[in-house]
Amino acid sequence: MKNKKSQVTLKGKLKFMLQASIYLGIVLSFVDVLLYFFDIKSGLILSGYLILYFGIVLVLKNYSSATITGELISFATQYGSIQKVLLEQLELPYAILDNQGHVLWMNELFTEVSHKETDYHKSITSIFPSLTKEKMPREEDYTETEIEYESSHYIVKMKKVGVADSVKASAILDTPDSKGYLIALYLFDNTAIKLALKEIDDQSVAVGMIYLDNYDEALESVEEVRRSLLIALIDRKVNKYISAIDGICKKLEKDKYLIVLRKKALEALESNRFDILDDVKTVNIGNDMAVTISIGVGVDGLSYAQNYEFARNAIDLALGRGGDQAVVKNPENVIYYGGKSQQVEKNTKVKARVKAQALSEIISAKENVLIMGHRMPDVDCFGAAVGIYRVAKTLDKNAYIVLDDISNAIKPLVDMFMASPDYGDDMIIDNATAVEMAGSNSVLVVVDVNKPSITECPELLKICKNIVVFDHHRQSTENIENATLSYVEAYASSTCEMVSEIIQYIGEGLHISPLEADCMYSGIVVDTNNFMTKTGVRTFEAAAFLRRNGADVTRVRKLFREDAVEYKAKADAVSQAEIYRNVFAISVCTSQNLDSPTVIGAQAANELLNIKGVKASFIMTDYQNKIYVSARSIDEINVQIIMEKLGGGGHLGTAGCQLEDTTVDEAIDIIKNTLDEMLENGELKV
Repeated sequence: MKNKKSQVTLKGKLKFMLQASIYLGIVLSFVDVLLYFFDIKSGLILSGYLILYFGIVLVLKNYSSATITGELISFATQYGSIQKVLLEQLELPYAILDNQGHVLWMNELFTEVSHKETDYHKSITSIFPSLTKEKMPREEDYTETEIEYESSHYIVKMKKVGVADSVKASAILDTPDSKGYLIALYLFDNTAIKLALKEIDDQSVAVGMIYLDNYDEALESVEEVRRSLLIALIDRKVNKYISAIDGICKKLEKDKYLIVLRKKALEALESNRFDILDDVKTVNIGNDMAVTISIGVGVDGLSYAQNYEFARNAIDLALGRGGDQAVVKNPENVIYYGGKSQQVEKNTKVKARVKAQALSEIISAKENVLIMGHRMPDVDCFGAAVGIYRVAKTLDKNAYIVLDDISNAIKPLVDMFMASPDYGDDMIIDNATAVEMAGSNSVLVVVDVNKPSITECPELLKICKNIVVFDHHRQSTENIENATLSYVEAYASSTCEMVSEIIQYIGEGLHISPLEADCMYSGIVVDTNNFMTKTGVRTFEAAAFLRRNGADVTRVRKLFREDAVEYKAKADAVSQAEIYRNVFAISVCTSQNLDSPTVIGAQAANELLNIKGVKASFIMTDYQNKIYVSARSIDEINVQIIMEKLGGGGHLGTAGCQLEDTTVDEAIDIIKNTLDEMLENGELKV
């Protein structure tokens, strides 16, 4: 016997109308009962009529109800067919999916868009790969997303539809609840709006600045009568380059230009990787020094003023990183192009004298001077800290060098200071002590680093309001922004060189001891690889100053002699090197039985540059659950931009990075893939 709940029955107004005759008969029965009180004959007649009436009603109900229900279902079916035709011809791509995302039905326009037949019942993801199950409605009843398909953009709207919803919505049919649901999918073509928005975005204004890096030096290298011609040729190059992309170029000063261009034109410059950087170097009328330029562009700001501010920040970054490069800054990130030339060393020391005077004034106004470098400090970092320590002591201030962990690279120097009676036990303090001392009456001097995240104690940067930065590394996107005084010179060989110059302008009362001179001289020797890299006139002048103050070359050499294990490890790294693409040397330095494996790795990278044909070297060192990468080059390859791709940084010829959750073999593959990608995109040339 069939369950009544499974049968289709009538409900609502139609059910009431069909049963109205029975209700009227019942009412008439009550009237008949009352009629018996007045006239028995009339009551009998009406009773007979009621019997006949109920008989006819019951017969009609039994025989006509099924017919009426069938006719109604037939009408509903025909009505549904009309709706289906309307849906099939609807001017909107529409499809029905099951709860797993498989196509059950699609209308004609959807088949045209998807190029599938109506009997296609595979997953919707096979048509639109970006439309994954995660984007379909699960807990929620409605989702909306955007996809791109065959150069068209669509807004996809998906809505859950219960299986029993259509019957529940009926006013005349009833059926028990059913579990499960379907998904109604609609495609709204958004291509025209996207194109319009893109066109508006392309027409938005980008502001830029162009600076000549070595204007004065280039002019000095050419005959005086030809200088105006050199300037005119450079002006012509710059103006022609900007005019070719429908931009505006206005010369502000002798070596500065303001440019205004559309964002679409900027994209063209980026696709060519700002080829004017190389083109301007071809200007030669007898000048011994090629002219280089720096470009800073601001785009996507909320206003023209913000774009201009972005451009100023970008040009500062370009100059701080050594020049000969373009920097594009928007609200989200900073993109670098070029940077293949070594920054020209400035012969004048006016800047050093001005910075020395400013440093003296800042320190004189405070009681305590905290000196901090980077984590795992090297000799240059500690030597520069010692130099600033001497400056603070000369100005009769309390000075402290913040060192939480004394690395093996500087341990010989630290031991010498700790053993000397001329220096107190509080010369070197840990991070916790430094945080307690820091306050409004303290000045923080940061040396050999300008990235807050890798300083010895980043918390001090938040506590101290007076911050001074001395560094010789090329700036990256992350830098110490709230510095009272910042002296960052990418052309300097080392921070010890910069501090040595500063010391000479502090005052006549400043005298450094032979131990301090040894320490600072060591920093220069290590960072220049024994005066073989990044060595300029001012480097030797700084070294000469330290020699006059008692620095001993022999003592310094003895300090950094290697033991047999370290020497063998370095030799093994060199001997196992792989020459990749005929110009890149890649090898691994073991960390077993080594106190400072990263230092040995850096030395091995320097040694690999002595091999003919090698333009850049990369040494991987597995140490403290990280892979330390030391990258070196002489002048043809900018290893800094390679390391920046991997989250590191440094100089054009000396750079590095740290890779976490990576094995040595994976690190080698990452280096190779990065080199391949940069060569393919034109970011590197060999």
